[in-house]
Amino acid sequence: MIDYLKKADDASIEIDQEVTDAVRDILSDVRERGDDALFDLTKRFDGVEIDDFRVGEDEIEAARAELTDAEMETIDNTIDNVRAFHEEQRKYISGFEKEFETGVRLGQRIVPVESAGTYVPGGRHPLVAAPAMSIVPAAVAGVDRIVTCAPPQEDGSIQAAQLYAMDQAGADEIYRIGGAQAIGAMAYGTETVPEVAKVTGPGNVFTTEAKRQVFGHVGIDFLAGPSEVLILTDETADPELVATDLLAQAEHDPNSRPILVSTDRSIAEETVDELYDQLPDLRTEDVARECWEENGEVVVADTLEAAVDVVNDYAIEHLQVMIDEPRSIVDDLSNYGSLFLGEHSPVVFGDKAVGTNHSLPTLEVARYSGGIWAGTYLKTLTHQEATEDGAARIAPWAAKICELEGTHAHQLSAEARLRPDISPDYGPQE
Repeated sequence: MIDYLKKADDASIEIDQEVTDAVRDILSDVRERGDDALFDLTKRFDGVEIDDFRVGEDEIEAARAELTDAEMETIDNTIDNVRAFHEEQRKYISGFEKEFETGVRLGQRIVPVESAGTYVPGGRHPLVAAPAMSIVPAAVAGVDRIVTCAPPQEDGSIQAAQLYAMDQAGADEIYRIGGAQAIGAMAYGTETVPEVAKVTGPGNVFTTEAKRQVFGHVGIDFLAGPSEVLILTDETADPELVATDLLAQAEHDPNSRPILVSTDRSIAEETVDELYDQLPDLRTEDVARECWEENGEVVVADTLEAAVDVVNDYAIEHLQVMIDEPRSIVDDLSNYGSLFLGEHSPVVFGDKAVGTNHSLPTLEVARYSGGIWAGTYLKTLTHQEATEDGAARIAPWAAKICELEGTHAHQLSAEARLRPDISPDYGPQE
């Protein structure tokens, strides 16, 4: 049995028509007018006039000078951990070539996209870990040119810690352009910003809609909405710790989704009480309180099996398992962006420091996609090679399929490889 102690409206990746129309106009403007459109849109949306969108080495050095050694070491630690994890991922993505039939060799090659555009959001809290999550996997994959865009601040600069992180993570070119116009610039190219093959990275609803509209002209990672967390608990969970971790996601945005699923009603109720006790001490109380009251959910399941079914139905971005034996249910969990096992593995570690990627699917996208990883920037390209004898063995099979389809030119192409000494022994017999 499932009991919803607190239920929010169903979340959806659908975007308002007003946003869709506005983004279409922005992308059309960027595509038609290039840099001139970027100048006008930056002044309109960011309130700054910028003469040169590309960030120079002198500005990167100035950002470095603004940071203390300890601050740079903190950023470097995250980048190093993200790089180590994604390098290990890359080791397990490989090509192959094999002779599947005498004279017929088939295989695949793993090749990086030639160029990638990564978007780093600004917003309420400029995320210093964000550059590592999109740029480092591209660098590990071997992308030749990595272009990064981020919104300008009021003075036209990029926040110093973010800029330092972009440079350290491996961006080749950095531009102070935000929102849908940044996505358009990277997708279509302008006089200043080069066109790329794939665009990745999180952002607000306008950025997300822009990625949706440019998809097809370029590749994208996936579409995502506000941050989500689901914490699964049983009777052994610590309500104080659970409440703390729920609020860590609630402070992101009023539209974030903090969800508690528990097999123990008393733990669920104590967690909610503890959450309200902690709210007044948060510097981000206003956002976190609005988020919890509008979008927070509490679900009680009578068995762990039923709770797991609920968890898989949510297909949540961050799944935190705080039960007695968290590893006991790993094989039963199928839909999530990233998994956090045990009370000592909070989402904040994955978001900020441990090395896994925090650019993850939301709004049930985890039903069919994972987050950004080294493979996001790789293509799997197949190849085949047949000897004359091998071709003669394959030809009658291919010719018969073409005959069934009515693709006559294809049939003739196959039959041109027939050989009387080999082909009659193969293929379908009437």
